[in-house]
Amino acid sequence: MPAKLMSDVSSPQAMPEHVRSITLIRHGRTSYNARHCFQGQIDIPLDEIGEWQVRQTAQALRSLYVESHPERRQLVVASDLSRAMATAHAFADPLGLVVHPDARVRERNFGEWEGKELAELERECPEDYRAWAEYRGGELRHGAETKAAVGERGRAALEEWSFSAGADTDLYVFSHGSWIAQTVQTVLGLGAIHPDFADVVSMANAHWVRFVAADMPDGTLRWRLVDYNHGPALADTDQWEHPAL
Repeated sequence: MPAKLMSDVSSPQAMPEHVRSITLIRHGRTSYNARHCFQGQIDIPLDEIGEWQVRQTAQALRSLYVESHPERRQLVVASDLSRAMATAHAFADPLGLVVHPDARVRERNFGEWEGKELAELERECPEDYRAWAEYRGGELRHGAETKAAVGERGRAALEEWSFSAGADTDLYVFSHGSWIAQTVQTVLGLGAIHPDFADVVSMANAHWVRFVAADMPDGTLRWRLVDYNHGPALADTDQWEHPAL
């Protein structure tokens, strides 16, 4: 069995090799994002602006983390939904890397709410919508997957992949907003402190979060958060949502 992300291995010498870093990247914009719809596990492709966004993000990731560390390898994993796969390929293809699909990295399943606009749900089921917006779980009454379940399948996927490639490797996982938010909180243990999973915001399209590994003196492995909701320089301008295509 691979070591846990928060491992109880008794000595540093017993710790299996693991990747140096984990970067989680949200897919680019889709038409559902633009319309403020719940996407969940509906397979929606990137729109034209999303395709442009992922090209900018892919170049930024390669410049910041790949070109600056030519001695390292890269392992690329993605949700098997097309918007995440396309975002992963924008990064991986110029490097000649394989993209490994993993269904555990899919977005949260929002049940009956998938495909519906937020404004529509606010009209149709105001109490449940308000409970969702206030982190009280109104969406669960409509078949949504629990946040804890999302975070746990995310943690399990990262645990497996982070011990599969060796110490000279950086792991890149291309996924979705809710999956990333809930996985980050699970890995950091925040979900156990606040079960509403309200401690971090959902990242913007084509932004990323980054962890680096720390082997602690007591023999445990801890993932330290170094970036959250990081994007290319253009993401801080109006051009990010309104590029001159």
